[in-house]
Amino acid sequence: MGPEARRRSLEASGMLHLRAEAVTAPLFVSHEPFFFAADKVQVKYEMLRSHIVDGLGVSKAADAHGYSRAGFYLVSRAFEDSGMAALIDERPGRRGPLKLSPEITEFVRQADGSLSGGELASEVEARFGVSLHRRTVERARRR
Repeated sequence: MGPEARRRSLEASGMLHLRAEAVTAPLFVSHEPFFFAADKVQVKYEMLRSHIVDGLGVSKAADAHGYSRAGFYLVSRAFEDSGMAALIDERPGRRGPLKLSPEITEFVRQADGSLSGGELASEVEARFGVSLHRRTVERARRR
């Protein structure tokens, strides 16, 4: 895979290092294309490795890989807590519906199956005072 295709793939998967031009670590300068400064996961791993294995100071390791000291510590803590999986950023955005309480979810699951998602959403609003989209109600039914 060529560098441009690799960059597109990284961008599509949310793993593009947005400060690739700031990466000055020798491995990324002299061993391209294997070490690719636009690969956020690889850069994070090598940043931690350069500090832990090579003994590079935190500030120098962070700077050489396009991160701040604070960013280094965030990556390091996440790696300590979760290992390699922590090097992949979480998807942005919220995780699930905010308005679905356990009580509302149970009500939706026990409701008459012949009601449409819109009709059931109206019943939820009348009973709980919470406005839900019909699709949210339909998804809650399937859980």
